This record gives sequence, C-alpha cells and structure tokens, in this order.
Amino acid sequence: MSSPTDQASPKPLNFRRYKDGNTQLKSWQDQIFDADHSHKCPTYIQSTPPCQGSCPSGEDIRGYLNIVRGVEKPPAGMPWQEYAWLRLTEANPLPSVMGRVCPAPCESGCNRNQVEDFVGINSVEHFLGEWAIEHRLAFPKPELSSGKTVAVIGGGPAGLSAAYQLAKKGHAVTIFDERAELGGMMRYGIPGFRTPREVLDAEIGRIMAMGVTARMNCRIGTDITLDQIKADFDAVFLGMGAQSGRPLPVEGAEAPNCVTATAFLKAFNDGRLQHVGKRVLVVGGGDTSIDVATVARRLGHIDAIHATDRPEQALVEVTGYAAHDAALLSQRQGAHVTLTSIFAIDKMQASKHEVEHALSEGITIRGGMAPVAVLRGADGRATGLKLARCEAKIVGGKLDVKMIEGTEEIIEADLIVSAIGQAVDFAGLEVLNNGKGGITADKNYQVQGQDGMFVGGDVVRPHLLTTAIGHGSIAADGIDRFLGGEALDKRPKVDVHSFDLMRKMVEKGLKVTTIAEPTRGTDKSTGAVHNFDNRSDRYVIPHKELFLGHFNYTDRNKRNIVSLTADEALNNFEERLIPLLEAQAQAEAKRCMSCGQCFECDNCVVYCPQTAVFKVPKAKATTGRYVDTDYAKCVGCHICKDVCPTGYIQMGLGE
Repeated sequence: MSSPTDQASPKPLNFRRYKDGNTQLKSWQDQIFDADHSHKCPTYIQSTPPCQGSCPSGEDIRGYLNIVRGVEKPPAGMPWQEYAWLRLTEANPLPSVMGRVCPAPCESGCNRNQVEDFVGINSVEHFLGEWAIEHRLAFPKPELSSGKTVAVIGGGPAGLSAAYQLAKKGHAVTIFDERAELGGMMRYGIPGFRTPREVLDAEIGRIMAMGVTARMNCRIGTDITLDQIKADFDAVFLGMGAQSGRPLPVEGAEAPNCVTATAFLKAFNDGRLQHVGKRVLVVGGGDTSIDVATVARRLGHIDAIHATDRPEQALVEVTGYAAHDAALLSQRQGAHVTLTSIFAIDKMQASKHEVEHALSEGITIRGGMAPVAVLRGADGRATGLKLARCEAKIVGGKLDVKMIEGTEEIIEADLIVSAIGQAVDFAGLEVLNNGKGGITADKNYQVQGQDGMFVGGDVVRPHLLTTAIGHGSIAADGIDRFLGGEALDKRPKVDVHSFDLMRKMVEKGLKVTTIAEPTRGTDKSTGAVHNFDNRSDRYVIPHKELFLGHFNYTDRNKRNIVSLTADEALNNFEERLIPLLEAQAQAEAKRCMSCGQCFECDNCVVYCPQTAVFKVPKAKATTGRYVDTDYAKCVGCHICKDVCPTGYIQMGLGE
C-alpha cells in the first residue's frame, strides 16, 4: 500500500520476498515446490572463494589454508607445512617475498569481512615461505624433457614465474636479463628492509635449480637482436617490465635534482645513493612513493657536502658514485620528507599499513595536491615545487583531476622524486610498441600477430608484483599448448588454481573413473560424490550463499610489525615484518570459512530430519568428498543447504 503524500516515505522493508503488486515468479525454479516436498535435491558445488578470485596470481588460497588448519591431510610422511607450501607454490613460486610486499587484494575480497575481519592470508603465506627456506625445500625437477626451448626476456616476477611454470612442464628455459642479478623490481625497486636479499636469493635460486639457465648483462635489442632470439628458440616470453620512471609532467621537471622513483630506488639498492638532501619531496601516492619516502627518511642528509656529492650524482650510473666513508656517514641527520598525492590520504593507492608506518616515522603526507611547476635556482637545480589543491577521481576508467584556483603554494625541496608511474624502455624493441607504451596481447598473453611470442607483467599493464606472477603463469600455459601444437582456447572466466578432487582421490589410492569436464559426479560414477559439480572456473561464491551464523567472532592473529619513530628510522635498514609463529599460523588458518568447499563441520548430517545426508565411508572419503545424499530418503527440505556454512551444498534438480 502506498504511503500518504503528507508523510515521509518509510524505509523499504528488507525481509520481504515480493514487492507490492508483484505477482510474477522471478524464475521457473520457484514453481518446483509442491506442498511439503520439492523436486530439488542437494547438489555439491565447488566454487571459487572471493579471496582466490581477487588474487592476481590465482593462488589456491582456500586449499593451502585448509591444509594448515588440518582439514586436508598431506600424503603419508610429508609435513603439513611442506604440503601447504607445495599447494601455494603451484601458482606463486615466491611466497616469502609476496608474503612481505603483496598488498593482499585477497584479504579485501575475503568473505570473513562480513563476520568481523578478513583472514590474514598474507601472513600465513609469509609463514609458509619462511618455513620452506628454513627447511631448504626445493621444487621437484621435471621427470621428462619436451625437447623444446623457450627464451624468457626479463628476470623479474613475470619472467621468473613463466620460467618456473615452463620448467615444470619439461621445457628448457633461458632467462635473458640486462642487470647483473635476477629479480627485477623486487631487487632493484623495493628496498632491502622490505625484501631481504637473502630471502629473494633463496626463492630465485630454487627456480634456477630446476634447470633454468640465465644470461645476465644481456639486453635484447642491444647485445642480441630479437630476431636472433626467435631463430634460436622455439618460443619467447617477454617480461622485461616497466623500469623507466615517468618524470613530472610540469614545467622545470628537467632539473637535475628532480628524479624518478625507479632511478632513486635503483641507486639506493645498488649502494650508490648514500644520503639525500635536508628536504625531500616525493610526488605519488602508491606503494612505490612510500618506499621512496621511507628510504629517504633512513638515509637522511649530511651537511657541508661538495657539489659532486649531491644525491642526484648517485643516480648517474655512467659516472658512478664514490660512497662516503663510515665516519662521514655517521654524521647523518634526519631529512624532512614530504609525500604528496592527488588523492586524499584515505583514497591513496598505497597499502593502508604502509601509510601508517610512514606517518609514524615522521613523514609528512599531504593529500589532494597536484604539481604545477618545478621552481629552479640560478644554477638550474630545483629549489621547490609549486602545487595546488585539487579534486581527483576515476571517471569511466580515466583519471579526472580538477585544480582549485587560488590554492597554489610552494614546498621547498633539495630533492624531488617523481613516483607517478613507470614506462617501458623499448630501445631496440620499437617494433613491439603498440603506440601506447605497451605490448598488445590476447587472453592467453600471446603477442598480437606474433605466433610463439608471449608477454606478461608491467609491459602489458603496470600493476602489482603478484599480477606479473599471474601473467607469467597464464602465458606459460599458452606457450606449452603452442609448443604442443594445440589450439589456444579461451581462458576460464575465473582464472585460478583450484582444488583438484581427482588428484586428491589418486593420493588416497581410490579408483578414479573418467569424468567429463568440468568435473561432475553422477549416480553411475565413482569419480566424485553424486551431483558434484566443479564450478571453480566460472563462479565466485558471495557471502550471501554462506551460513554466517556458524562462525563465532574470532580476533585475527596479526604479525608483529616493528614501528619506528622519526629518530629511530634514521640509518635503520632492518626488516620490520615479523612472521607468525606456527601456532598462530594454524589459528589464523582456522578462521578461514572455506567458502565454496566442504570443511567437514557435520552440520548437514546432524540437522537432516530424514537422515538422508550421510558421511562417505572413511575408506572412500577425501576432502571435497566427505558427505553424500541418499536420494530415496531426501524430500528436498533445504535444511542441509541452510545450515551449510561454506555454501558447498546447493539445491538443484540433479539427475
């Protein structure tokens, strides 16, 4: 009934199934109900949880958390830590690095946010990566060789991921990299107090031990041509990254002490940059800008330096840089570091906890500020940056920045660092440039019009390190099919590494019959439980499909993070992130709600009024094959679905 016009409209009721005047059924399935029973019956639907759907590298997050928590058991004689690590590294061969620096979009997508707080996925990944290094775990070498050769251009996260996946498939891989050491931006872009070099070396060494070879200090297009590479190898993967910084797009940005973030961080990681000026201004707002600011805070400044010792001189690799002796460096004093972003502080792209640490270390962050012009002195060096207040937002996928007139101000600086993005250096590879500063590829990451040439990472689209790892994995699948003469089919709608029920049954020693893909169980097959359907390739399960009432409020087990004051940060290059202890990692994994897959809670068995749902006999049971239904007893009452915490049980017509 409509509300009187003289009264405010009431808040719509949210519990009503039908609106006033709606006499139409929403779907034909609703007509299946017939008095006290239904023609629907329980179906067992494996779906992708939103954590995996949000992970750019497609890790089987639910899978390794279920192993850590003890739901899924490892094969006899294998520690659960190793089994979980093996499951994790099917998608990501660098878990200890990613456990430190990945901003964890998986945690933003976690359905547990609807209960109290996300599961600390990144911290469990960190724990497993550390355990594997401590216990010297190695990747198994491929049993067979394909006889095919693949060149991987670039030894960053995309190239290392592709090399790892290709080596697993038995192909001979050679990495070409223009640097002296592998790692790309993980080594030359991220400071060592965030990615300890011994950790990075351990995880890269594990990949190389699979038989991957490398040619260092070799730039494609300069030291060797791309045509020569194509002639010598059966396939090529391009993962050279975007390691050229973008200068500020304002007048005066060519000043010698106005530098890019990539040049700044590389000089620091090479050991050439030993100090910065008294006043450092960083323009950005992403994680890279935070890295620059925290490095500058640690380096500080030194009084009474010569012109040849100015910080920008360290960024010129050709001339090199004579590091100051220990006595001089001990005279470091704190630098005043300011970071500006066109977005408000709470809207910045940088990880929230990294922003908090920067603020605690005395770094000034000013949001809603856009650069206008670099101010220069008589010697041509920058003396400051003129900025103006602005309003920035993303409209239709494009950045819209509106300057506010009359709000200009000047921030004085001895060193200005532009951290507004990166670009690909196409010198010698101009033929690959699509005119937009990248390389155009299809869904399999095969370069347009170039059979056998694939691409991934920032050269496709500058994004996260874990995104580059995902690109490398998908491209490796495409390369493998190409080398095998197979057609490059469309990728799944949801492109993740998911739990494999068939493999689990083989581990258990159970007989597996042939089942048509996608994996489905029927009443005539022993390959899965009756009415099982693996929809992981096309369906991400939302929290509305879960029985959230099953889960109690449980605080997250948080890693200890060393917080520094402004004074403590100076000259402190120690790691800040402390991994979880084993018991903490297990407790955190138990907070996982196993969305879209059974975690053996027994609710369906306990609450079924017809005793139709039963446990699969232990000798035939595995993870994902724990309960089944006697359809002769089932009346389709839906109770099993209603009390299933994970949304694994759905109601469908079945067979």
